[in-house]
Amino acid sequence: MLKGKNYIWPLIILGTLALGVFIGGKLHFNDTPEKLFTTNSKKDKLNRLIDYIDFEYVDDVNTDSIVDVTVNNILDKLDPHSVYIPKEQAKRAAENMKGDFVGVGVSFYMYKDSLTVIRPIKGGPSYKAGVKPGDRILFANGDTLFGKKLASDEIISKLQGERNTPVNLKVYRKGEASLIDINIKRAEVPLPSVDAYYMLSDSLGYIKINRFAESTYQEFKTALDALLEEGMTALTLDLRDNPGGYMGIAEEIVDEFLETKKLIVFTKNKSGAIQESFATKKGDFEYGHVYVLINEKSASASEIVAGALQDNDRGTIVGRRSFGKGLVQREMGLGDGSSVRLTVSRYYTPTGRSIQRSYKNGTKDYFDNFYERYRNGELKNADSIKVADSLIFKTPKGKIVYGGGGIIPDVFVPINGTYKDESLDVLLKSDFTSFFAFELLDKDRTAYRDFTAKEFIESVEISDDITESFIDYSRNDRGLNIDLNPYKEALRKYIKAAIAEQLYGPNIKEQILNEGDHMLEKVLEISSPQPLEEKE
Repeated sequence: MLKGKNYIWPLIILGTLALGVFIGGKLHFNDTPEKLFTTNSKKDKLNRLIDYIDFEYVDDVNTDSIVDVTVNNILDKLDPHSVYIPKEQAKRAAENMKGDFVGVGVSFYMYKDSLTVIRPIKGGPSYKAGVKPGDRILFANGDTLFGKKLASDEIISKLQGERNTPVNLKVYRKGEASLIDINIKRAEVPLPSVDAYYMLSDSLGYIKINRFAESTYQEFKTALDALLEEGMTALTLDLRDNPGGYMGIAEEIVDEFLETKKLIVFTKNKSGAIQESFATKKGDFEYGHVYVLINEKSASASEIVAGALQDNDRGTIVGRRSFGKGLVQREMGLGDGSSVRLTVSRYYTPTGRSIQRSYKNGTKDYFDNFYERYRNGELKNADSIKVADSLIFKTPKGKIVYGGGGIIPDVFVPINGTYKDESLDVLLKSDFTSFFAFELLDKDRTAYRDFTAKEFIESVEISDDITESFIDYSRNDRGLNIDLNPYKEALRKYIKAAIAEQLYGPNIKEQILNEGDHMLEKVLEISSPQPLEEKE
């Protein structure tokens, strides 16, 4: 799975300090340096060094932080995707990949010193108990949640807990004369990995997956079945910006598209042992056409899906060259709540391609090289993609595909705009716009109550006044030093999408953001209704 590296620049200094502590104090140790370095393993050497610092060093030192630095230093020497997960981050990382957590289930802001509900999460206990957008949760089991500068982690700790344990919420709701008591039992709250699914046309469906978590296959299957019921005969699978996740989940999704015994992917470990994964007979969409959308941020499990379908001549890959991560990690606990995701094998697409980019010049060069794509023109022109003739492979039907650095799409779609436009896109899809939408809605929660989601998409327009207010907010409240006036049409779409997400959920948000999307327009251009073939 793809994870960003933590750069800790004091690494070398701390390492040198630790070595200096050892050398400078060696005359006071019971063991001679010769004994330390010759009698035991490499592990013993590190253990003793930490013990010496703990018990002999002149000043108090947080050796936990030294250990963290040491672990990161070791992993940094291996590959860009072997990473250390400190204890304090491990729980959140596990929840993210599990696909749910136990709590009350609200998205919230600390707004004017009050915990204010953006929206209850659909399917969660607060949603079922009647918590509404705009509610201020003032107390939870008697604990005060207002008037304090509480960090998000503190608030989350008061709302999360063991499954089926009770939480009494006291809620202020505009228009109500007194506080409302809402009793909730904590339960599993979903963290969806399928952002949206809907029909792009009478026959073409659309599913967007943001990561490959434990729950993703079941979410995907629910979406697939729903679209088949609506008459879908071709599918657009959107894996743009998807950094990956569990390899096994990607294999399950590919299995829905491939006939029995087709090779999905294979891995090779340190000893050369090969493990192959084949499609089973359970696939429910083995004969409808598939369009897979990828871009430069599609990685790992996303590339397994795209590579398996491309190499089996199954569907069309649309977009730009993917990230290029062909390494497989396994998470291993370190005994204190922390863990390491260690690269244990490489994966190969069915034709035998490794799509891992080179990391021989180190982690910094590896990620800098990725951003070089913006500068060398590759995102604008397919001819700028550098390929090696030595890494040519052929699919069963004779199509040429390439290894050595990502999945190259069958149909290239250039990036829309400049690097600055792309950065603005990332910003406007974030909480930056969401908070503005929240404040706008909070002024009048009845403004859109008579609109269905469909009516909101088709008839609501963002006014000039709202757009100008957003520009003022970005400059004066958020300190954004960018002239947004040339982007007013784009701003209307992002503001509308942010409002829609808070009113109707992420599915409607994605439908609005996808209006005028160049890759989807390309899919609609090259696709035509294709009836499902009957299985023999």
